[in-house]
Amino acid sequence: MDHAAHHHEHQHHAGHHQHGHGPASWSMAAKATLHCLTGCAIGEILGMVIGTWLRWGNAQTMALAIGLAFLFGYSFTLFAVRRAGLDLKSAVKVALAADTVSIAVMELVDNTIIALTPGAMDAHLTEALFWYALLGGFAVAFLLTTPVNKWMIGRGKGHAVVHAYH
Repeated sequence: MDHAAHHHEHQHHAGHHQHGHGPASWSMAAKATLHCLTGCAIGEILGMVIGTWLRWGNAQTMALAIGLAFLFGYSFTLFAVRRAGLDLKSAVKVALAADTVSIAVMELVDNTIIALTPGAMDAHLTEALFWYALLGGFAVAFLLTTPVNKWMIGRGKGHAVVHAYH
């Protein structure tokens, strides 16, 4: 291979290597956030229902809900990359890398809003206040987590890691 061809090949490889870095689209960030929100919402609502059913206090119920939010959030990514052919150990690493910051920000925002909404922590599952606080928390969490995901994807982190397997 002559020097010019080798240089062109190197430039092509360097450009390909940087795929996924640079500005990420808002659409991609919103999809990643919605994916994360879905897992978080399922886990969190399930945790609230279980904690209420077991007549647990707020702290235990919230801990269960947050734990299940992480579990379901990671599971969605885990199943997707396993379906793409990744072995379990690699899939777990991808899920952790893709979702940890996104889920943490989402849970922090959502639970802060619930905690700060007067009466929401003591509202029952059958009360509108419970659902308004929860859904309002999810909406605000989505709005605040999307720019975080956009920033991370633009740096080849977060959900950018998952895109290599789609």
